[in-house]
Amino acid sequence: MAITGSGSLAISFYVLVISAAFLHKVDSQNLATDNVTVIEGETATISCRVRDNDDSVIQLLNPNRQTIYFRDVRPLKDSRFQLVNFSDNELRVSLSNVSLSDEGRYVCQLYTDPPQEAYADITVLVPPGSPIIESREDKVSEGNETELTCISMGSKPAASIRWMKGEDELTGETTVEENYDRMFTITSRVRFSVTKEDDGVPVDCIVDHPAVKDLLAQRHLEVLYKPEVKIVVTYPDGLTREGDNLDLTCIAEGKPQPNQINWLRVDEDVPPHAVVTGSDLYIENLNKSYNGTYRCVASNAVGEAYDDYTLYVYDAPTTLPTPTTNPVNTQDSRAGEGAPQKIDHAVIGGVVAVVMFAILCALIVLGRYFARHKGTYFTHEAKGADDAADADTAIINAEGGHNNTDEKKEYYI
Repeated sequence: MAITGSGSLAISFYVLVISAAFLHKVDSQNLATDNVTVIEGETATISCRVRDNDDSVIQLLNPNRQTIYFRDVRPLKDSRFQLVNFSDNELRVSLSNVSLSDEGRYVCQLYTDPPQEAYADITVLVPPGSPIIESREDKVSEGNETELTCISMGSKPAASIRWMKGEDELTGETTVEENYDRMFTITSRVRFSVTKEDDGVPVDCIVDHPAVKDLLAQRHLEVLYKPEVKIVVTYPDGLTREGDNLDLTCIAEGKPQPNQINWLRVDEDVPPHAVVTGSDLYIENLNKSYNGTYRCVASNAVGEAYDDYTLYVYDAPTTLPTPTTNPVNTQDSRAGEGAPQKIDHAVIGGVVAVVMFAILCALIVLGRYFARHKGTYFTHEAKGADDAADADTAIINAEGGHNNTDEKKEYYI
């Protein structure tokens, strides 16, 4: 029976599978070793262990099937391999200053019938170099978008990159490029809009890799923003009254520092004798014609901003204020003066009540007085008039009439 080429290949593959299974079974029973992961430049240790040895020879082979150690003898001329331990049950060998070329499958072999083999895979980790952050621009204006790029080169396996802005994590776009020497270059880009609060905030590019910890690059944001403006009243401390002086200071901060500060009066001209010195506005001898809104405008390369101060000149005080132990609210006083004062209705009501009471008392007294005198007149005139024949007789018969007659008589005597 002829066997074709494909059939022969299948039989060979089958034999290899059976042999591998047999060797794996023997390995698991008697010969054992461990895989090794080591960082480039450090030392790897390979241990070939035998559970039950019948004086069979142990040897260690490199990935090219070259003998590194045969029992306690090193045929390979590579001084980086050193014998750590040799006995009937173990062959332990160290490899110093590991490089990427040392990576591969090492073979522990025991000369029995049939021979036994166990495999130790050495994996070499290559830490990435220090990451580098590149920026599209050194300075960015508030409200605009900026882009940062972080590059991590020469790592194995490929590293990963995370972004942090202050305490906030950012999401970047990452690309991985494999080099000819089985090394990887990682590039990550992140984009975000900035505000003035981001000025000076650190942005970190953090590289994660099994061979290294806490590897990062950092850049502080430099954000340009328009000025922040605030008007401060330097003088006076309280109300602005006629005849007083007014001194205002404009405080403006921005990045870059504002290069121009202007004073103006909204919808009107600034008083002709007002003095502007840098960020200060000075007006002396105030009067009510100066009332209005005064504005400080500051600008830089990013933009401009302003703050307003509303001037209201109050009447000059005519009397000294009455001392009081109660604190006075400046805003309330300012709102109350200069316009007609509020009338105290309770006081007016009390005064009106007193006046009405006095008038009522006076009416009662006058009424009683007139009533008394009017009654006496009618009594003297009517007394004795009922029996009189005429008016002259009635007057003569009245008591008052006798008295008056007597008086007149006495007067003429």
